Amino acid sequence: MDLIDSHSHIYGNEYSADFPEMLERASAAGVGTILAVGADLESSREACQLAAAYDRIYCSVGIHPHDAEGVTEQCYETVRELATGNPKVVAIGEIGLDFYRDRSPRDLQEEVFRRFIRLARELKLPIIIHDRDAHDRILTIMKEEKAHEVGGVLHCFSGDLAMAQEVIAMGFKISIPGTVTYPSNEALREVVRGVKIEEMLVETDAPYLTPVPHRGKRNEPSFVRLTAEKVAELKGLSLEDVARITSFNTRRLFGIPDPEEQATLAYKIRNSLYLNITNRCSNRCTFCPKFEELVVKGHELKLSHEPNAAELLAAVDAAEDFNEVVFCGYGEPLIRLDVVREVSAELKKRGYQVRINTDGQANLVHGRNILPELAGLVDVVSVSLNAADAATYARLCNTPFGDAGFIGVCDFIREAAKYLPNVVASAVALPGLDLEPIRALARELGAEFREREYAEVG
Repeated sequence: MDLIDSHSHIYGNEYSADFPEMLERASAAGVGTILAVGADLESSREACQLAAAYDRIYCSVGIHPHDAEGVTEQCYETVRELATGNPKVVAIGEIGLDFYRDRSPRDLQEEVFRRFIRLARELKLPIIIHDRDAHDRILTIMKEEKAHEVGGVLHCFSGDLAMAQEVIAMGFKISIPGTVTYPSNEALREVVRGVKIEEMLVETDAPYLTPVPHRGKRNEPSFVRLTAEKVAELKGLSLEDVARITSFNTRRLFGIPDPEEQATLAYKIRNSLYLNITNRCSNRCTFCPKFEELVVKGHELKLSHEPNAAELLAAVDAAEDFNEVVFCGYGEPLIRLDVVREVSAELKKRGYQVRINTDGQANLVHGRNILPELAGLVDVVSVSLNAADAATYARLCNTPFGDAGFIGVCDFIREAAKYLPNVVASAVALPGLDLEPIRALARELGAEFREREYAEVG
């Protein structure tokens, strides 16, 4: 597990007495990378110094809205020099508006916020936004200054679900702090429930906002694990899922390299182990994210080669704590029927439940009914039905088989019930697509129906 604390202020005097021990506690908690965020010129310099001294610390530079009244032209130039002169500076921030304490006049806060957005656009760096009791003005200025061109994150997100969805639509992430663990903060928990995990980062804002059960004490990066645990609970995911996905989000947003990044053969989501055996597929579905990138839930699925049975079984051996093995990935697994059969036979010997997620066109691809060959090897087959008629299917799925593609999928579902214990027909909940006719068709074909979440791309 490799958590990232995406926002901390660990350069302060609060850590002078035990800085090495604090980093050791972070490592022991699974926190491998920390972002030290500048809040003024002095702390921006200190953040840069920390990043230069430690491999796993990165930094940002900026000036907090509290200090907007003192910002001069020289301040902007110094931030520019820090950002361009240090390769581990990954963002401009924290910048923004604070209408709660109003330590600087609001008009000056807004002017400084705008200037830093323009600087970030010039330098092509994302921004880290501080927003306290200034939601409407933050959104207005982000739009007027074209902040979407560089993206970024609203740290310690304090808006409602509608605001979260609006900033996400602008290409920004939201960052969840330890306050999500506070009993009174149901509003933030509602946001976490309503936003996809792919749009979130986690942070401490150390030394502030210490999560339960350490509330009242100094915050530190190791405590970001407690925030991730609460997010996992709210999203119905494992801690490992949240760590992997939010870390992936953070690395992508800030351009932080992952030294261990490699193509994944076996990957866990919740308690299922997925096998990634091919990136090939007969269809080119309009809603498939793989045409943007081959990543799912923080797992890189672009293959350098198609793995053989031995490689896949070795990947299974290396995994822990799963209830079923699923042939899936960003490709059609039944294109590689021989490998599926060989691996499934071994998995069944070991007592595993086996599921295949398929587009249902294997019989067309292989020119024969392949379902008898899966009998006794597969417990569940989930078939992407996606439409209730051939014309809609052709439009959404771009099948190479024409009208025969939809007919072939329907025949595959109907035939599967003769050989496999459980057959599921699924459809992606695309905007404007009526799922009820598809649900009715699935029942007519003898399958259960499952609605799949639509992941918008682009």
